[in-house]
Amino acid sequence: MSACLLTLNAGSSSLKFAAFAARAGEPLRLASGQAEGLKSEPRFEARLGDGPRQKKALGDGGPVSHRQALDAVLAWLSEHLPDHQIAAVGHRVVHGGRFFSGPVVVTDEVLERLRLLEPLAPLHQPHNLAGIGVGRQAFPGAVHVACFDTAFHRGHGFVEEAYGLPRELYAAGIRRYGFHGLSYESVVHLLRATAPSLWDKRLVVSHLGNGASMCAIQGGASVASTMGFTALDGLPMGTRCGQLDPGVLLFLMAHRGMDAAALTDLLYNQSGLKGLSGISSDMRGLEASDKPEARDAIAYFVARVRREIGALAATMGGLDAIVFTGGIGENAWRIREKALERSEWLGIAFDPEANRAGSPVISGPDSRVKALVVKTDEEAAIARHTIRTSGMDLRPQLEPQAMAGELE
Repeated sequence: MSACLLTLNAGSSSLKFAAFAARAGEPLRLASGQAEGLKSEPRFEARLGDGPRQKKALGDGGPVSHRQALDAVLAWLSEHLPDHQIAAVGHRVVHGGRFFSGPVVVTDEVLERLRLLEPLAPLHQPHNLAGIGVGRQAFPGAVHVACFDTAFHRGHGFVEEAYGLPRELYAAGIRRYGFHGLSYESVVHLLRATAPSLWDKRLVVSHLGNGASMCAIQGGASVASTMGFTALDGLPMGTRCGQLDPGVLLFLMAHRGMDAAALTDLLYNQSGLKGLSGISSDMRGLEASDKPEARDAIAYFVARVRREIGALAATMGGLDAIVFTGGIGENAWRIREKALERSEWLGIAFDPEANRAGSPVISGPDSRVKALVVKTDEEAAIARHTIRTSGMDLRPQLEPQAMAGELE
């Protein structure tokens, strides 16, 4: 029986997983998949390595719990990786607050502290912690490691962390934390292997998806992020508002009678692309629509991306590369094209044909600033943290896959 580790990423209606062995401290993916639509139409898909996806319905068609989803994951792993035993489990946790600046072995005390942060990430944190609870029940003998989306940004200086509020509130933890750190870590790791002369330069990485943010990265470390105290700030997202004048909230409270619960629903669930368009929170649906409201929502999203490229480049005193990642960043070539319109002043010579063809390099050969598309791998980032934090010996049974093609 060979030891391996499992990564779990529990969302409000999904459970993503991956199983890894390791070589020289690096994760080797054995299998991956997800259970999704848990509240409506539960379905399950998984695959071994880079093999074909196996798909099936989950349960009897009604809602299923995260525990039932994990049971489906375990049954599939038992069938397809019968000679592997789970020795460690890595969990994605969105918010680590002031408490955690790196991965940590999960204890009851750790969970108590993480529950205090649930109001700061209500769409994610409760489900992340529920996933940890389910995982600890299923694997009581394994080492469980919490890996934080905020940790990558914890090296920011005072200017990038603070708000223009009384200093006592900063000391109390009301500060900019930043998110999507596991995604940014995975991009830096891949660039280090595939673009060794570029990875530690001045990068703006755009994680664009249903949740969206951008990050200035220099020397492989986060310098500034568009997200702040919660995952509402910065870019508009699928259903989240992005940057907002706080005076709007005061007005809604005073003149619309909205309380905290109503504002929470507005800002987290009814805004962003969904609210702007009145059609959909899904960029694919908006791109397929011929309605002017869809075009307006897309234009607003792209304008915010363009603005943040300039702002983040300014924090670093220049730019050497821009990287697109995430579901929209990796797949929506029209959004990338619009985002890089009129970017010659930045030193980007955009290559439309390479962009439409899905090339990993979408700038021309003579472009002073590179434009790249990199597939994020948050599960691998979680696995690296789990290997190092747990100290487990996870010996591989398969040869590691070759890296992607050069991005230089």
